[in-house]
Amino acid sequence: MTVQTSRSLQNPPSTRSQLQRLMRLAEAQPPLRTAVVHPVDALSLAGAVEAARRGLIEPILVGPTDRIRAAGHAAGLDLGAYALIDATHSHEAASKACQLAATGDAAAIMKGALHTEELMEAVVDAGSGLRTDRRMSHVFVLDVPSYPRPLLVSDAALNIAPDLAAKRDIVQNAIDCAHAMDLAEPQVAILSAIETVNPKMVSTVDAAALCKMADRGQIVGGKLDGPLAFDNAISRQAARAKGIVSSVAGQADILIVPDIESGNMLAKQLFYLSNAQSAGIVMGARVPIMLTSRSDPEASRLASCALAILVSQHKPSKYVR
Repeated sequence: MTVQTSRSLQNPPSTRSQLQRLMRLAEAQPPLRTAVVHPVDALSLAGAVEAARRGLIEPILVGPTDRIRAAGHAAGLDLGAYALIDATHSHEAASKACQLAATGDAAAIMKGALHTEELMEAVVDAGSGLRTDRRMSHVFVLDVPSYPRPLLVSDAALNIAPDLAAKRDIVQNAIDCAHAMDLAEPQVAILSAIETVNPKMVSTVDAAALCKMADRGQIVGGKLDGPLAFDNAISRQAARAKGIVSSVAGQADILIVPDIESGNMLAKQLFYLSNAQSAGIVMGARVPIMLTSRSDPEASRLASCALAILVSQHKPSKYVR
């Protein structure tokens, strides 16, 4: 079987400029050898095969080989060009994918038909070989039709109620993701419900502390401001109306949410009410990890692969601990 290597996103429906930008940045790079974990349904398998066809990844399909082949047959997919590694169940598939990444036999991991918790449990295990001195966190890269630039949201998928130390890593991971996307000095808005520090609202105190940590070199590579409410983080008009003088307010590149609940709600509101599309990746591990949802369209899956290519080539920032 001849595998095509075109990375064009001209034909997939609903693709817009920000996701196309990721594809353009990645198009000159070789495909990323990727362990695809438990791709036992047509959707996850087809996504990996299409990414391979477009020259984004070189997939290693890890899971019950009989179920993978059956899913491929049912979907009319020819899997003859791709490596398969047998695993009895999803937990074993996640463990084997981590082993491949830890030994350098895979340069990225892609989630298949298993729960995020199953995959991440294997990734964060002390024996996985994938942990670094950074807290792992998820970054959504959103294409919002009404917003003129990529909008990064973190963390809306992994860290439930991060403390200040975790938030510092979440911010740095998001900045590093932006750097990989060729955003040299991203504007980072630390979100809360209000724009002033209120000791009764932990998120406002954390926001102020994060900004001071950036002043002291404990966070590097971006411009931080916070606390900021969502409206004055993304709307200059709202910021002016509230008298906020800030280089970040009204033009944020990165939104840091207080916790997973607010982040999840924000991201899904943008998906379903603002027709946003996204790429998504886990930062802070030794390799990029693509967490795709069953509801993600093809363009988002391909853009996540492009983002993983960019992140895999970017060295994490060094900062004062």
